[in-house]
Amino acid sequence: MVQRQFPNPRDLMQLMKFKQPDLNAKRRRLAAAHTIHDLRLIAKRRTPKAPFDYTEGAAEEEISIQRARQAFQDIEFHPGILRNVPEVDTSCEVLGGPSALPFGIAPTGFTRLMHSEGETAGAGAAGAAGIPFTLSTLGTTSIEGVKAANPHGRNWFQLYVMREREISYELVRRAAAEGFDTLFFTVDTPVAGARLRDKRNGFSIPPALTLGTIVNAIPRPEWWINFLTTAPLEFASLTSTGGTVGELLDSAMDPTISLEDLDIIRSMWPGKLVVKGVQTVADARLMADQGVDGIVLSNHGGRQLDRAPIPFHLLPDVVREVGTDLEVHVDTGIMSGADIVASVALGAKFTLIGRAYLYGLMAGGRAGVDRAIQILSEQVVRTMKLLEVSTLDELTPAHVTQLQRLAPRARP
Repeated sequence: MVQRQFPNPRDLMQLMKFKQPDLNAKRRRLAAAHTIHDLRLIAKRRTPKAPFDYTEGAAEEEISIQRARQAFQDIEFHPGILRNVPEVDTSCEVLGGPSALPFGIAPTGFTRLMHSEGETAGAGAAGAAGIPFTLSTLGTTSIEGVKAANPHGRNWFQLYVMREREISYELVRRAAAEGFDTLFFTVDTPVAGARLRDKRNGFSIPPALTLGTIVNAIPRPEWWINFLTTAPLEFASLTSTGGTVGELLDSAMDPTISLEDLDIIRSMWPGKLVVKGVQTVADARLMADQGVDGIVLSNHGGRQLDRAPIPFHLLPDVVREVGTDLEVHVDTGIMSGADIVASVALGAKFTLIGRAYLYGLMAGGRAGVDRAIQILSEQVVRTMKLLEVSTLDELTPAHVTQLQRLAPRARP
């Protein structure tokens, strides 16, 4: 028989300690987010449909982004035991400089549409965390503005080679003058992908107001107040070049770019040169033979060619082919620190986060980006400790198996 007694109030008080309430709604909201997926749900509640869908969406049927995320879920880790790993070091050297973590912030366009703080929040948070920040040609904060927001951190610039080449050349000169140390030469946008969510939402810059837009905005007044009371949305690094937003967008996509353009940009750029958007082993070899400093395996977050190769699946083969000749980075589909650790284990020198950062931005501006970086950092550390490795260099392909879900059929 179980013996029962009246509870002792003193014992109850020791077992039931009430958490002190936080009266700051933003801080309380962000503290309740424990994963990037949690931040995504907050972002969806607080952001109008058109800008949220611009971030969330991909090309056509969105198969590429779904496959990329599934690829990270379809892995198996192989932890060691009894390795005596009380602390881990997440720092690395990437493209000739330090990073406190094995990931940086990827270039994103229209960023101030997601939240009025835009790239300023991203660059400031990256600088505070000791990781690189990458500004897009189609960013909504200027090259000079990002430098002011992150004066002592590492700033990288992502370049679209525009049809009017002198516009791109001037951007290269400005980024170099502001001390940006790496240039991403983007090669996967000969034309714009078919982003159907944007077409269905009537997405435009500035946003086109419809009855549906207004109804959707009613429960999100903070976004509209911020949008209407801050500087007009524009491609901040391109304002001096003239032309409407639509004309600049059309000019940014040019199917005629070639190896000759790569050579010209390389002759102008004093820092590290990385080619972003490599999607085959053969092209990785070609870029290594061209002598670039690095490549990013990327299908543009699934936003260009739907059903494009999965960067994470390409990673082991590309590293075997060119890993001793240049740095191999990877993006697309990364939503957790475990994804980052798996990428490093399979040979990636570095990873880049895009949507994961933007979900944090939409959830809470600069504080939300800080929280996204914190979540990923904690996940990286915890995964490394559970694998029982103390440094990134100790991660090897033996720590990860890519489980097979999609396999090519034998060719006739």
